[in-house]
Amino acid sequence: MIVVTGATGNVGRTLVRLLAEAGEQVTAVSRRITDADVPQGVRAVAADLADPGSMKAALEGADAVFLLTGGDLFATEPKEIVAAVSGPGRIVLLSSQGVVTRPDSASHGRFGAEVERAVIDSGARWTILRPGGFASNRYAWAGSIRADRTVAAPFGDVGLPIIDPDDIAAVAAAVLREPGHDGRTYELTGPEAVTPRQNAEAIGQAIGEPVAFVEQTREEAREQLLAFMPAPVADTTLDILGEPTEAERRISPDVERVLGRAPQPFAAWARRNAAAFR
Repeated sequence: MIVVTGATGNVGRTLVRLLAEAGEQVTAVSRRITDADVPQGVRAVAADLADPGSMKAALEGADAVFLLTGGDLFATEPKEIVAAVSGPGRIVLLSSQGVVTRPDSASHGRFGAEVERAVIDSGARWTILRPGGFASNRYAWAGSIRADRTVAAPFGDVGLPIIDPDDIAAVAAAVLREPGHDGRTYELTGPEAVTPRQNAEAIGQAIGEPVAFVEQTREEAREQLLAFMPAPVADTTLDILGEPTEAERRISPDVERVLGRAPQPFAAWARRNAAAFR
C-alpha cells in the first residue's frame, strides 16, 4: 500500500489517480481530505505533517510513502517529519531544484536540504525528485484573464523550463511502482524554456481569445507577492524569475529517462486546464 501526502494538491491528486488506475492500494493524506476528494477504492485519511503523530493511522499497512513538504512546515523539525513517515521503509520525496540552485535561501534551499538529509539518514530506501517551477503557478493569472483577458507579470522575456505537475506525478508513480530508483535523485523540468509572455500567448490559444501581456516592474511584482508570502521568499522567487542561474535554465533529461517520453510542453498544460481561464 502506498501513502500519498499532499493528496489534494497539484501533484498529489494526479498521483493518487495514477496509482489507483494502476491497481495499487492507496491511502491519500491531506489536512481536510474526505472520501469525496479521492477516487473510489482509495482510503482518505485526514492528517497533518506539522503534527507528525497524526500520521500514525495513515501509515497502517503501508509499504511506501510519497512525501511532500512545503513552506507551511518550516516551523516543524525535518527529522520529526521524516521519522513519522519512515516506518514503511520506502520514501519518495518531492523536494525542490532550489536545494542545489539556491542553497543559501531559507525558503528555497536550506529547509529542503534538511529534509533531504533527514530522508537519506532515515535508513529507509529513498528517491528524491527535484522539480523546477510548476506550470500550475500560472493559475495565479486566472482572475485577471477571466476578467479582462490580461496578464501582468515581471520579466516577460526571461525563459524557464517549467514543468507540468502531471509529469511530476507520472514520474513519482513510476518511481513508486518500478524497481531501480532507490538512492537516485531526479531533476524534473519541462521540455523547453518558455517566457511569461509565451505562457500568456499559449493560454490565449487554449481559450480561443488573445490574452494581453503587461510588463510589471520587479517592485510592482514584489508588492503583489508580499500579500501572501514573506519578504525573503518573495525576493528569492523574483531572483529566480528575473535572473535564473544556468542550472535553473537547464533542461533536464530525467523525465524522459524515467518515463520513456519527453515531458509535456506548457501549451499542453494550458489546453488541458483552459476552463480555469475562461
